[in-house]
Amino acid sequence: MLVLGIETSCDETAAALVADGTVVRSNVIGSQVERHRPYGGVVPEVAARAHLDLLLPVLDRTLVEGGARYSDLDGIAVTRGPGLVSALLVGLAAAKSLALAGDTPLIGVNHLEGHIYATQLEYGLLEPPIITLLMSGGHTSIALLDEGGTFETIGQTVDDAAGEAFDKIARFLGLDYPGGPEIDKVSRDGDPTAIRFPRAMAGSFDFSLSGLKTAVIRELRRQEAAGEHLDLPSVAASFQEAIVDVAVDKTVRAALSRGVEQIAVAGGVAANSRLRARMVEACEKEGLRLLTPSPALCTDNGAMIAAAGYNRLVQGQRSPDDLGVDPSLTLESSGSPGGGQG
Repeated sequence: MLVLGIETSCDETAAALVADGTVVRSNVIGSQVERHRPYGGVVPEVAARAHLDLLLPVLDRTLVEGGARYSDLDGIAVTRGPGLVSALLVGLAAAKSLALAGDTPLIGVNHLEGHIYATQLEYGLLEPPIITLLMSGGHTSIALLDEGGTFETIGQTVDDAAGEAFDKIARFLGLDYPGGPEIDKVSRDGDPTAIRFPRAMAGSFDFSLSGLKTAVIRELRRQEAAGEHLDLPSVAASFQEAIVDVAVDKTVRAALSRGVEQIAVAGGVAANSRLRARMVEACEKEGLRLLTPSPALCTDNGAMIAAAGYNRLVQGQRSPDDLGVDPSLTLESSGSPGGGQG
């Protein structure tokens, strides 16, 4: 089964061809980073206009690189939420048009679900139960993917998402956008134990990162007022370590508390080298299996949407012609690949 995946939830214009839910035939991303860099973050109107410019060329290249024609498609999967409503509408309109023109099944996919199912592109079809840690620019949560393919959120951020915190602190440190990769790179030359930043909500599975962000900003201002030399790598490494400590601890505890032997780590922040290394150590210590996509599949991409769409299509699911976007879509509300409407 050959599925085309279309992803336009935020600032990446992406499409991919995936065969049988696991084999990536092509994966094309039209980056918008340079368009948003002057603003230090994603501007919704700029993102929507960029999707309009980039989507057709991205789709053409996806088909060419995948060696396929639209008539070869068995399904078209598209992100319907969560995300920026204006950006989501561009992808959905294109997917509907292609599905109608080719009489091809359409399936709406939850963006968060897509991140999690990106793991099956490298590990094969998933075999739940799995505890999932999702960390991205707009989302930070821990959920259980059960044997029926449904999600139960165990913990989530009560304020900032991890990727958002990385971007904001990067700006205060004078680093480029996007901030996550920049902090990851700078931190490699720093001491992660130099400054003990707070680890909030230690006894809970929920996350709170606003206090950490405030603590870093206060420390920077204190050093400046005291005329101290700014050890940028160590400040960045200490901030990063605080996020990683909390994420690893909560995720592993969630798995042990539920008696689950597999952990999947997904989302853009899952590309962070320190998080990946610490999670490997923790899972090896507890005898847990770790599933983490390669960094290229952690960020927004069409392959993850095609993979998630495949799981629904093989269960006979189809989305209606009047499918709409839902910028606030949750994992629970999207149903499961084993039943319900995509």
